[in-house]
Amino acid sequence: MKPTEWINHLAEADGPPPDTLWRFSMWAIRGAWPPLILASVFSVLGGMVEVSSAVILGWVVDGALSAGTETVFSSNVLLLIFALGFFIVLRPVLFGVNAYLQTQVTQPNVFSLILSRVHRFTIGHSVSFFDNDFAGRISQKEMQTARALNDVITEILHTVLFAVASVVGAVLLLGTVDWRIAAGLVVWMVAYGFLIRYFMPKVREKSKARAAARAMITGQMVDTVTNIKTVKLFAHSEYEDQAALGAIGTYRTRFIEFGRVSVAFRFWLMALAGLLPVMMVGGALWFWSLGMVSAGDIAATGAVSLRLAQMTGWVSFALMGLYANIGEVEDGMRTLTPPHDLVDAPEAGALAVDQGRIEFRDVGFAYGRETGGVEHINLTIAPGEKLGVVGASGAGKSTLVSILMRLYDVERGDVLIDGQDIATVTQDSLRRQIGMVTQETAMFNRSAMDNIRYGRPDASDEEVFEAAHRAEAHDFILGLKDHADREGYEAYLGERGVKLSGGQRQRIALARAILKDAPILVLDEATSALDSEVEASIQDALTRVMVGKTVLAIAHRLSTISSMDRIIVMHDGKIAEEGTHEALLAQGGLYARYWERQSGGFLGSDEAQEAAE
Repeated sequence: MKPTEWINHLAEADGPPPDTLWRFSMWAIRGAWPPLILASVFSVLGGMVEVSSAVILGWVVDGALSAGTETVFSSNVLLLIFALGFFIVLRPVLFGVNAYLQTQVTQPNVFSLILSRVHRFTIGHSVSFFDNDFAGRISQKEMQTARALNDVITEILHTVLFAVASVVGAVLLLGTVDWRIAAGLVVWMVAYGFLIRYFMPKVREKSKARAAARAMITGQMVDTVTNIKTVKLFAHSEYEDQAALGAIGTYRTRFIEFGRVSVAFRFWLMALAGLLPVMMVGGALWFWSLGMVSAGDIAATGAVSLRLAQMTGWVSFALMGLYANIGEVEDGMRTLTPPHDLVDAPEAGALAVDQGRIEFRDVGFAYGRETGGVEHINLTIAPGEKLGVVGASGAGKSTLVSILMRLYDVERGDVLIDGQDIATVTQDSLRRQIGMVTQETAMFNRSAMDNIRYGRPDASDEEVFEAAHRAEAHDFILGLKDHADREGYEAYLGERGVKLSGGQRQRIALARAILKDAPILVLDEATSALDSEVEASIQDALTRVMVGKTVLAIAHRLSTISSMDRIIVMHDGKIAEEGTHEALLAQGGLYARYWERQSGGFLGSDEAQEAAE
């Protein structure tokens, strides 16, 4: 196995992410420990070697002074060979291996591992989680969390362990020169630790606030770009600009607050760093004047103190970045890691559909509110039955479908398919058994082929073509061409299918559902965006597709469901009427009034307005 594959960057996590920083970090990188430990060892060795450089320099100086100018080389052959081997071979090889482990083995794989686990958990949230937030903000949080945690791990390996090893090595080596010099370094390190302890929590909190403000900018801008046609149609560019400027202003304020802490930290850090070589070299010179240390000891002490002073700035800036990243991880955790509110039962199995019977037993759901949704729904759809659902906007039609798809858990009652409570089977197995075409069709910015094949990923090209033919989509797909000159089925459809008309998007969605060939079919205004001629051909295709399937079709255009086996009329979240088209017309109730309005009656009444909606 190649070293770059030592970490399985796509390994799944064990359970949901914990809600504390340490446990979350362990959850995110579990499985990557052996390479991380190896990288840690080389980082520690690098720190020890860096300090050893100063000691070797001291040995060379003492050797040169003791030998004199005439025999400086001949008297120190072994020492010089060792020094050359150390600086030309050992040190470069060690740092090269360290860099390889950091950039090739750990960093890219750990980032991918964290991001894949965070993303898997995020897309497992219920629809309401995404409804309550910006899409751009959520994706920003995913990238932010993975990048920040990866940077934290990198800084610990590359900087913290290296620095700790350097300091420990410096104390031990200076202890061989004079214990009082080593003690002075320890005192300085204590003062340095207090400085870090005071400033780092402030950096962490300010970074967390800055990350939240930055994510809000992304969410605001993505929301505007996603709805750019609406922005232009309503001539609200200035309004959106002000909204963006407000988010940018908040981010600027948070950035300045973060910078204020950073400036204070850097000032006191440089003051403390400047004190170290003065204290250490001054002490060494004092002890040399007393005959207690050699000139080589002064050189070694000076080299170590200067290196540590320089390292102090580097390490402290790295620590500031580390704590800033910790703040960003915590900010991302707050958004992404709340427990899933719609989960499979512990012993959930796969839904088995051999007939397609659907039962709603005294079902009630109001989105957690007092009113709205549906209540006391008792409905049985027989295997192979075609059921039409009509009603004014807000009557509960879409809620009924959302409950069937288990996008929400019912608050009362049960929903069964072939006698199996859908709350006791896995969500994926339930949705695999239901094909759905909605009024607001969802398209990916992928090829037409990929968008149709989404209905059944293992379908062949020929099966995709056949589905497109049956959905009356084949001809217009052949005429597609995108900005990269990809044509036909290979042409990309743009984000959310913006390059297609509403009718074209619905035909792609119909082809997707046809390809899926699920035993239960849900149509939510499936032909609403089609012109009359195309709708007629699609209706013929749908009629053929519906053979042998249990169908639930929502429609405002009553002519599209008049031939259904049965029709129910929803009103205020309840089933108000039920029967065939002819029977409902004979009742002279809501359905009859809707039909009259859509057949050319007077369109000024409230009922007509409801029907038009």
